[in-house]
Amino acid sequence: MNYWEAPLEHAGFINGQYVRGEGAVFTVENPSDESIVAEIQGLSTAQVNDAIAAARAAFDKGEWSGMTREARAEIMRRYAAALAKHADRLTELAMLEAGCPVSSSVMGAQVATPLRHAAEVVDVYLSLPEIEDNPLPMHERLGMMGHAMQSVRRYTPMGVVSAIAAYNVPLFTALWKVIPALLTGNTVLLRPNPLTPISSMIFAEAAMEAGLPAGVLNVVIEGGLEGGQMMSSDPRVDMVSFTGSCAVGAKIAEQAAPTLKPLVLELGGKSAQIFLSDSIDKAPMHARVVCVSHAGQGCALGTRLLVPEESKAEVLAKAAQLLSAIKVGPANDPTTDTGPVINAAAVARCERIVAAAVAAGGKVVFGGKRPAHLTKGHYFEPTLLDLPNNANPAAQEEVFGPVVAVIGYRDLDHAIAMANDSRFGLSGWVHGADKRTALMVGQAMRSGTVNVNNGVTSAWASMGGIKMSGQGRERGPEGLRAFQHLSVLNFS
Repeated sequence: MNYWEAPLEHAGFINGQYVRGEGAVFTVENPSDESIVAEIQGLSTAQVNDAIAAARAAFDKGEWSGMTREARAEIMRRYAAALAKHADRLTELAMLEAGCPVSSSVMGAQVATPLRHAAEVVDVYLSLPEIEDNPLPMHERLGMMGHAMQSVRRYTPMGVVSAIAAYNVPLFTALWKVIPALLTGNTVLLRPNPLTPISSMIFAEAAMEAGLPAGVLNVVIEGGLEGGQMMSSDPRVDMVSFTGSCAVGAKIAEQAAPTLKPLVLELGGKSAQIFLSDSIDKAPMHARVVCVSHAGQGCALGTRLLVPEESKAEVLAKAAQLLSAIKVGPANDPTTDTGPVINAAAVARCERIVAAAVAAGGKVVFGGKRPAHLTKGHYFEPTLLDLPNNANPAAQEEVFGPVVAVIGYRDLDHAIAMANDSRFGLSGWVHGADKRTALMVGQAMRSGTVNVNNGVTSAWASMGGIKMSGQGRERGPEGLRAFQHLSVLNFS
């Protein structure tokens, strides 16, 4: 059986049953060679309505939310184990749908890391108390009429959660919505990005194998926008969790506003990496890392390299040498370093921003165009830009491609000011052998996550953005609490 055969036949999973789509037909393209991976007849709006109704009814029935958390945790351990059985299939689909090179280290983020987290998040959940005491002072614990008073915080499920995933790491971005939402007692509507929808049906297969009650998890595949808009606006939906672009995140916020749905939005980034003068030797390799990390298609990648002005020329020369050795090619070639971007529109965005960078005084040191030897597929050369300042378009706009910019700073105050001069605030890096100074610089950066000399991708540590990079947190205790209502219960 081809890896995509079952999802081709079924475009959804509603109320515990696979369903054939009744909506518009769309194609899933292999970005490596523009071949058609699958033609899928997506769900109709009537079928999306059925999915919302199933999730609502399943939550209101109370079978899932009413279980003890230990019972839900045991089912979710089985769910994680069921997902893990499909590791090879998920790897194949990450290559076919998303264009992730099969031998790339990023394949770990595509498959191995999320599958590991799927099991570990159960332990994180069980470590969190269901009820916490409010620390009332003694004089308030003796209430009116002499009754002893208590006050506690309770955590209960949100209800029906719409989980809308991204195309760059489809398994990871879906998993960090689906599993925490289910663990905390919610019912879920999962909508994958239409560019990478096929792997989402593995979530449905795992639900069947683990024995989730009907309607607790529903999968919605469509080629258009109508179903997603319903999932963001329907009053039967209680919460939306979305990973994707800032523009779409803002639209979802608009759609959710009339019913004041809580939101978790993990959006774009233009993250800075500050290299102290004692660590500029690390900068060239980090330029390469950006370009070989799924062709730069990562919202948290540090695409702005800030280095001392006196070291800028040296960094550019060494970085260009490293980028020139990168092999660009199809995702199924084990010797490929950098694969394609997702589609033709992504190539055009890279071209547009590089042209704008040059028009504003920047220079292309290496790359800057489509590779001449690849006539099929959506490729863009690993590209190194020398920017005169942080106001340049390539320092302010998210490229989401293999484009990295180097900017010189006068002193650390200047570097910090440039790092914070962005409408984004998703991630940031500081590199320095002087750890005290590096930590002080990191604390001055305005970002949802800051990595000083290293980073952590853990089920126990959350991530999330500020400013236009979004709101709320994913992963860690905060990522679980995001799917819970907090209420206070006072009693005597």
